[in-house]
Amino acid sequence: QVQLVESGGGMVQTGGSLRLSCTASKEAYSSYQLAWFRQAPGKEREFVATLKRTGTNTWYRDSVKGRFTVSRDNTKNTVYLQMNSLRPEDTAVYYCAAGNPILSSQRTEGGYRLWGQGTQVTVSS
Repeated sequence: QVQLVESGGGMVQTGGSLRLSCTASKEAYSSYQLAWFRQAPGKEREFVATLKRTGTNTWYRDSVKGRFTVSRDNTKNTVYLQMNSLRPEDTAVYYCAAGNPILSSQRTEGGYRLWGQGTQVTVSS
């Protein structure tokens, strides 16, 4: 019953845009904060962005600030990640995560208990 499903990945040229979606089960969407992580081949999974379950506070890793925007649509139980000005270094599998992190862990994997299967984003040079 509690699940996350990512979509919207694909291949785009440098400078292009993609919008990722994370559709959550009703339980997950109503109970958890949602966040985006990514993992490139051979590298550690890293935090990308998150949006508070209530309110409008957002957090982004430094390398995506000004390019990525996280938002939500409560009528669809969906959180989005709008990615503009994409670069090859953005190439990764992007994961949606859900949990109730404390402030100090909301940018870490340990702050989240539920994960989607991921969606591939490839940015060509």
